[in-house]
Amino acid sequence: MLESLKPRGGRRWPRGQRFQLTPAGVDSEAAHASAVRDARAQGRTALESAQRRWAEPLGLDPADGVVLAELKVGRRSLADICTALESCGLDKAQVKVSVDRLVEKQLAEPLPTQLEA
Repeated sequence: MLESLKPRGGRRWPRGQRFQLTPAGVDSEAAHASAVRDARAQGRTALESAQRRWAEPLGLDPADGVVLAELKVGRRSLADICTALESCGLDKAQVKVSVDRLVEKQLAEPLPTQLEA
């Protein structure tokens, strides 16, 4: 029961915060999509290897690529991304860490909230 009271790492985002790709994020998402597309026909090992080759130079986790792809759609909240990626096995905490990393690497950016606009 007290697990929910433990502080979570990373940045705290306002409820309903939306994110979008930066220009560098658009390029990175395209590179990820190309790497995945090229490796898919070669099997699971090749796919995982391609994802690692894409992620490592950027200082990302290979799973960040699917979150980046979800942000390609446009203005997405953490809840939107979590719902879209439930079938991939990524939970809310993993999605948040991924979004934090993408923002830190300037591949995604938080949009101004309505209170700031």
